[in-house]
Amino acid sequence: MKPNFWVQVLGAAGLLPLVAVLVVVLGDFSLGLKAAALLIGFGYAALILSFLGGLWWGLAAAAEGRAPRWLWAAAVVPSLWAFFVGVPMALGRLEPQAGLVVVGVGLVAALLVDRALAARRLAPVWWMGLRVPLSLGLGGMSVVVGVFG
Repeated sequence: MKPNFWVQVLGAAGLLPLVAVLVVVLGDFSLGLKAAALLIGFGYAALILSFLGGLWWGLAAAAEGRAPRWLWAAAVVPSLWAFFVGVPMALGRLEPQAGLVVVGVGLVAALLVDRALAARRLAPVWWMGLRVPLSLGLGGMSVVVGVFG
């Protein structure tokens, strides 16, 4: 089942920042602007990865005892993933391109949790219809920006 129109539109709007970053990184722009775009892209992708953990926490809380215990731990992993990639970047020990690839992989891997939520009927029936294109879109663009940036 597909999510309603506005959910799809608003979800797709969440891809726009990485589309802009991709345009800058692959376009004929200054190195300074490209460097800024890489950092902005990482920050946005990490933010969305953390947001997914918050969604899972909310779904676990709404399940009122039906959520498996692993879901509570899984809900914390995205924020920690983003944090532990961001720290070496902030210390100059990891290039933003590598950070984007690692966070992009995390966004795609998040589909495993989404699929488990849908299978246990802890997410709306349209959940995977939204999550698959968004996770593949944002995760894929993050990896592309990281590889070609």
